Amino acid sequence: GMWRRLSSALMFDAVHVVVSAVRELNRSQEIGVKPLSCTSPLIWQHGTSLMNYLRMVEYDGLTGHIEFNSKGQRTNYTLKILEKHPAGHKEIGIWYSNNTLAMNSTSLDLNASETLANKSLVVTTILENPYVMRKSNYQEYQGNDQYEGFCVDMLRELADILKFSFKIKLVDDGLYGAPEPNGSWTGMVGELINRKADLAVAGFTITSEREKVIDFSKPFMTLGISILYRVHLGRKPGYFSFLDPFSPAVWLFMLLAYLAVSCVLFLAARLSPYEWYNPHPCLRERRDILENQYTLGNSLWFPVGGFMQQGSEIMPRALSTRCVSGVWWAFTLIIISSYTANLAAFLTVQRMEAPIESPDDLADQTNIQYGTIHGGSTMTFFMNSRYQTYQRMWNYMYSKQPSVFVKSTEEGIARVLNSKYAFLMESTMNEYYRSLNCNLTQIGGLLDTKGYGIGMPLGSPYRDEITLGILQLQESNRLEILKRRWWEGGQCPKEEDHRAKGLGMENIGGIFVVLICGLIIAVFVAIMEFVWSTRRTAETDEVSVCQEMLTEFRNAVSCKKNSRSRRRRPLTSTGGGVLRHPSRLTLAGPRPIRLIREMRLSNGKLYSGAGCPDLGPGPQRLLEDPLVAPPAPPRSFLQACSHVRICQECRRIQSLRPAALTPPPPGASPPPRPDPEADVTAI
Repeated sequence: GMWRRLSSALMFDAVHVVVSAVRELNRSQEIGVKPLSCTSPLIWQHGTSLMNYLRMVEYDGLTGHIEFNSKGQRTNYTLKILEKHPAGHKEIGIWYSNNTLAMNSTSLDLNASETLANKSLVVTTILENPYVMRKSNYQEYQGNDQYEGFCVDMLRELADILKFSFKIKLVDDGLYGAPEPNGSWTGMVGELINRKADLAVAGFTITSEREKVIDFSKPFMTLGISILYRVHLGRKPGYFSFLDPFSPAVWLFMLLAYLAVSCVLFLAARLSPYEWYNPHPCLRERRDILENQYTLGNSLWFPVGGFMQQGSEIMPRALSTRCVSGVWWAFTLIIISSYTANLAAFLTVQRMEAPIESPDDLADQTNIQYGTIHGGSTMTFFMNSRYQTYQRMWNYMYSKQPSVFVKSTEEGIARVLNSKYAFLMESTMNEYYRSLNCNLTQIGGLLDTKGYGIGMPLGSPYRDEITLGILQLQESNRLEILKRRWWEGGQCPKEEDHRAKGLGMENIGGIFVVLICGLIIAVFVAIMEFVWSTRRTAETDEVSVCQEMLTEFRNAVSCKKNSRSRRRRPLTSTGGGVLRHPSRLTLAGPRPIRLIREMRLSNGKLYSGAGCPDLGPGPQRLLEDPLVAPPAPPRSFLQACSHVRICQECRRIQSLRPAALTPPPPGASPPPRPDPEADVTAI
């Protein structure tokens, strides 16, 4: 009856509009009527004018205000919204043609029959950790007991509060829900629209697009889209990470610089006359002996002392050698300071090196692929985004072949771990999987903000009750307790802060290795020197090597003796390149060959061993004949003791002196050796 009344009213208003328009047209011009066929190309000449007058009609009729726009459509009208009641229809609101809706706030009261109490609802859901999961032994259970998870627990608590029962049913196509080109919806949204389920409880994102076709409760969890990527596996600090502050090239150039400085120092010391000096200016017999402290060994040792900031006794005398030393010390100062400063940066702050740090980094590169779940809200977010970076990301994801979209979160996680792939997913899921797998990390912050809600068919009578139940659970902190229960359990170490921390053995253990190796080498060299020395002595003294080694070892480790005396045998041979010219020797008696060998081995000091035979036995012993000045040593001796030479003036004076005394015959015994301390006192 109501529809008949409405069509009659519309017909009445339509006729009234046509009559008004014809009257106006008739006023302005004569209207002639002539018959026209539908097949004829001829048209009524007043038709266009009549249409214009129809558009201008405006009056209040039975169906409300009547007015037309330029296209001939009705505008500026209202529709009353009626609700069926047992007593008839009741007006509950007004809809205006400019798309606004005014509802009467007292309307839509739920009757007692529409409450959730004692109702049994079908709940559609989707398997997603940790929201809804099958129990490990789910085959042994029936119905709802097969499932566990955050959403299952929340549903049970809601059912306790609102006194309803439910049956969990997994969504048929395993999707959350996205619109198809033909207008239908897939997934859980489709099941709600088709009334196959009363509720959808899962990690179900509230979006405006879904809100148009289904209803949502208030959100029970807030979140945002985040980027999941695997942890960049930085190089673990090795035992020799104390070498890291300098590159291998710098270490190599430092070694070359050390060798270059040693060579230049050696040459400069040889060329400079100020580095040749007389070690015994008080001894008349030694005035013509000059010595240079920079032997090759000392030239290599002096830069080491400076580099280690310890110095050495071998200090330069000449300006040239002091220049070399000063420049080397300046080099050392900068190198050591730079090393110290960089060591702090290298070893105390070990930052995670992530190849990407934000969505913009991800969008600007092509090395790392990225994608999301196919048919989810994250995919819809990128599809509809107007932000330039996200649009670029969507264009990449949409056009990329093979597809960067995945069917499920598990597939996405596996792809992240096994290839260069960043997974765009919701932050709550990101947090959950990061707690399970320490090789995963979140890159940057959240791309958006949204919430998870419980979905219902459009106009569901249970929406308010469900929302009230969720608010109660939130206010009593039950949802927070549930979240902690299902999200915690990760054993990952907390991210270290970037403050300085103590260095462990894994950082600087290498220097201990260097120390131990150095000690082992030193002991080995000492043993080699000892064996070499005792073999020479054994050859000279004509005793067995083992016996000589035993005797020397006893003397070396004896705690009672601080000074050692060596057995000396008279020289029985004038052979060996040094004593070829016995006529030119000035000493009172021959010296053992061993003394000359010791002299060769001496480290830059003329008297380290027993002294040079041609120039006297050493500071402990004066020349036997103090009145006779020694001549120039033989050429072969100068070659052996290259850091000793005769000054030119002395050589010129010596050439004017009479020939030196000849040494006694080889069979003569050497003169008795005086007490060293008495000689020192005499000097």
